[in-house]
Amino acid sequence: MKMLRKTPLAWRQLMKEKTRLAIAVAGITFADMLMFIQLGFESALFDAAVQPHRNLQADLVLINPQFQTLFSVKSFSRERLYQALGYEGVQSVSPLYISTGQWRNPETRQDRAILVWGIDPATSAFKFPEVNNNLNALKPLNQVLFDQAGRPEYGAVGDIFKKTGNFQTELNNVAIDVKGVFSNGASFAADGNVIASDSTFLRIFPERKADRIEVGLITLKPGADPEKVRSQLAAGLPNDVKVLTPEGFAQTEKQYWATGTGIGFIFGLGVGVGFIVGIVIVYQILYSDVSDHLPEYATLKAMGYTDRYLLFALLQEALLLAVFGYLPAYLLSFGLYQITFAATMLPIAMKLDRAINVFILTIIMCSVSGAIAMRKLRSADPADVF
Repeated sequence: MKMLRKTPLAWRQLMKEKTRLAIAVAGITFADMLMFIQLGFESALFDAAVQPHRNLQADLVLINPQFQTLFSVKSFSRERLYQALGYEGVQSVSPLYISTGQWRNPETRQDRAILVWGIDPATSAFKFPEVNNNLNALKPLNQVLFDQAGRPEYGAVGDIFKKTGNFQTELNNVAIDVKGVFSNGASFAADGNVIASDSTFLRIFPERKADRIEVGLITLKPGADPEKVRSQLAAGLPNDVKVLTPEGFAQTEKQYWATGTGIGFIFGLGVGVGFIVGIVIVYQILYSDVSDHLPEYATLKAMGYTDRYLLFALLQEALLLAVFGYLPAYLLSFGLYQITFAATMLPIAMKLDRAINVFILTIIMCSVSGAIAMRKLRSADPADVF
């Protein structure tokens, strides 16, 4: 037992061939970075897509049962929202209009699609402090609040407004004034957002009917049980509306992007490819190492070392490679996330659960490679020494 402790076989095997070690670490780093990027993009997609949902100032929401995404939102009768006022536990309701408009960059004169939210300026529809502090500014017609975290193609709206206190442009060929800014961010469904009063919204979209809304916001009385009230509303209201919590509303959007499009599959495939690439690279390194030192392994067997010890040493090599390859991938991914954020404005950042998941995948990847390479190690025969 003492002899086993004094023989750091796995470490010495790796350190002996510095070039081979560097190639192995580079390969694992590449595989890990591929997984980090794919998982990061997927997480950024979901986070950006559901951020508006989670920032709604409501305990419950009403939506059309056919709702899938804000990119193609379905409307329903505003009457259903007012019917909800008659249920026990409901304190207030507020309509929310959603549609896609054309924002004109006043410098380039180019139009770009933007998501427009129409709210009742007498109530708080969102949790954004910048929005709630500027609700009075929305009451006059043609006044809006602009999402300064959106794509730069809309123009330097945030910078100009902060310097001058004013920004004028056109939205659906209607002259509007920016009276404040807030930060939500771009998503795959919308490159930017604008919040207007319900009256301004209907002027920007003259074809829209005031009695058709996209989301109904429901605020409950203090102490009311959201799930109980939700069940009562779901049972009492006609089936042309669906009652959800804001988080349930967010999950509906997330489910659309995860399963209703090919995007979720593509990101998952990227992670799988990175995993397989890592297995192949580590296996090639370990197999070559075992093949080159097969006589030495046979000598160790002749000296009394068991197959179990040698196999454990090979597994240690695989785990050391996993750690060596993971650390640079983890650090480099921070930089790649920053570059991606600057280019896409998507909220991509390193998360603890992602870092842990990729590390676990790396351990599994290298362990599987080691397990496959063990077949070659078992063929080391002490008789080959003589």
